[in-house]
Amino acid sequence: MTAKLSPLQLRNFQKRLLRWFSVHKRDLPWRASRDPYRVWIAEVMLQQTRIAAVMPYYQRFLQCLPDVKSLARAPLVEVLKLWSGLGYYSRARNLHRSAKEILLHHNGKFPRELDSALQLPGIGRYTAAAVLSIAYDVPLGVLDGNVARVFARLRAIRGDLREPSRWRELAKTSQDWLACNSPGDWNQALMELGETICTPVNPRCEVCPISKWCRAYKLDLTDKIPSPRIKRAVVKIKIAAAILLDPRGRTLLVKDPGAHDHGLFSRMWQFAAVEVAHHPRAELEKHLRATLGINSIVLEELPTARHGVTFRNIALLPFLARVERLPKLARTRILSLENLSSVPISNATRKIAASLRKISM
Repeated sequence: MTAKLSPLQLRNFQKRLLRWFSVHKRDLPWRASRDPYRVWIAEVMLQQTRIAAVMPYYQRFLQCLPDVKSLARAPLVEVLKLWSGLGYYSRARNLHRSAKEILLHHNGKFPRELDSALQLPGIGRYTAAAVLSIAYDVPLGVLDGNVARVFARLRAIRGDLREPSRWRELAKTSQDWLACNSPGDWNQALMELGETICTPVNPRCEVCPISKWCRAYKLDLTDKIPSPRIKRAVVKIKIAAAILLDPRGRTLLVKDPGAHDHGLFSRMWQFAAVEVAHHPRAELEKHLRATLGINSIVLEELPTARHGVTFRNIALLPFLARVERLPKLARTRILSLENLSSVPISNATRKIAASLRKISM
């Protein structure tokens, strides 16, 4: 590892970055308040999700659930409906569970102590440090992919940054270089720099406020640091799904974990579906007989849709089945096809429904 900054260098470095942030920070809705609840919701939504995608969800979520009490007392189905389409639904479930814990054990306020924050469902070191530093000025450095890339270039650290010993060293740097008098602004400044200037590809070093301290820039290594991560091999999956439609325009949704990769539909309401191999129509017919007791059904093939989840490349193979009556069974729900958004559904389910609209246009 490279040498650390001297105390004087560190002070100048901190001043320069904080001054840049005060002028260039983006006007994002979660920066309008240091309310720990608003900061917490934003940090969870931003996990593995682009800012542009989060913005409308954040505004709508806070309009409906403006504080910990309203989140804790809301039915989970309502929370999932507000989250529907944002993906990674375990985040919403953990938010709901955490809100109940906060209301019960912390008087309705996000805890100020790191150990207490880390006990909440779904809260890891990064999220805890971000919320505590931004909302309460607790002197904790954050480390996520953006911040790790900034520090790796500043110190010319090569190799896989997620390798445990390197990640620990970067975490130590994050804490050692923290501007303790402004920890919230400091952490946000580093994240802002990583998102807008010190980007993974084609970093804008010529306008970077701290390039004079960057060893990778001096050594002409910014395009080589950090080292590319080895990507997991893509797995191709086919999911056949049945849109059952009765004469009144109603359809059937199920909750059917185990018949497919449940992560795809996130344990929410979905069309009857099953992972298939070589004969989608026949395999789906067999699945409908076994799970819904439907026999002698005509499946009309609809346009294929594509869906991606991490390393999985998923082909959604929808079929339309017109039926006289929809079966009424446990863990099923009958509703108008036009009212799908009234219940929590995943993006995959939305794409399946959109395939039917394509042939109706």
